[in-house]
Amino acid sequence: MTPGPLSYFLIAAFGLGAVVAGWLVFRTDSMLRAAYWLMVSFVGVGAMLIVLDAQFLGLILILMMSGEMTIMAIFMIMFMMNPAGLNPMTMVHQHRTSILAGVGSFLVLAWVGVVAEFPNRPAPVEDPTVALGEELLGRSMLIFESAGVALLAVMIGAIALAAKQGRFGDAFAGSVEPELDVEVGDRT
Repeated sequence: MTPGPLSYFLIAAFGLGAVVAGWLVFRTDSMLRAAYWLMVSFVGVGAMLIVLDAQFLGLILILMMSGEMTIMAIFMIMFMMNPAGLNPMTMVHQHRTSILAGVGSFLVLAWVGVVAEFPNRPAPVEDPTVALGEELLGRSMLIFESAGVALLAVMIGAIALAAKQGRFGDAFAGSVEPELDVEVGDRT
């Protein structure tokens, strides 16, 4: 597929959207909203990959990051001291250091992108999706299966902790002081 003006416009629009959403991750005052802005940023990058004719990688990126950010938001709601993750809080600490690090990283990476000589190698004729599938389901399959089982165990544990009959008993019973079995005149 030869890129046309529409492709360049879409890449620029999705790229700008991804950068703006990434900036909003640090401008919002809620960790929950920050997680969803990060998801929007990843969806923009996935859409850029789709426009660049890497549909498989783009769709996998969108699928994986959408699921990951949703699960991360659920964990934040369950385990944070900030119920629902909506109370205002600061997302960035050490403002000057983080600004300097971000601007410095951008300048270095932009300089490398302008100065470096990238190889001009056309993609092989064979389908890259087949090669990726063989790699994922070949030598690396045990790693992915182990990660899947670990994630399942974590989700079951999170559900058990968040359930009404969680780790500390009935969630709606309230807290009651434990009874002490000490008699007053029993000291020797």
